[in-house]
Amino acid sequence: MEKPYFVSFRARNAESYGHSFVAFGERDSNGNIPYDRSGVLIQSMTEIAGLHPASTSDVPYSIGHVVPVPSETGPSDGDTEIAYLQNELTIALSPGEYRKLYSFIKDLQSSRPLWHAVAYNCSSFTNEIASYMGLDTANHILFPTNYIEALKKKNPNARTL
Repeated sequence: MEKPYFVSFRARNAESYGHSFVAFGERDSNGNIPYDRSGVLIQSMTEIAGLHPASTSDVPYSIGHVVPVPSETGPSDGDTEIAYLQNELTIALSPGEYRKLYSFIKDLQSSRPLWHAVAYNCSSFTNEIASYMGLDTANHILFPTNYIEALKKKNPNARTL
């Protein structure tokens, strides 16, 4: 397989307006994104990067609509489950492309300490990854599923899985 890796720009539903993030890693032996029989990404082959408040409480999320709050940049509840997936743009990557992107994502994850619903949210974070890849970015204020749809429309020539 010439491009055995992938990055998937994703939106999932949530109790609020949703969440955007990226899943990335190795494709399975059939060239697909690796899910187990329950529809959960296979952890040994994939990773998640997404910006969200650093809490499972609703309080920081609510406060983050007014002032920036501490964030996390890994998976949040529901990110790995296909049942919550609403929209995606998935691109196959060569080993060299993947190594560069992996390094960029890890650097980005270590440099984003705050989340704000308007100024710098999950789609802003995802836009940085898209921009690094040379994709045209979308409005980060759109609800996540609409954000991913706009990202797809702005990049009609992106070779997707």
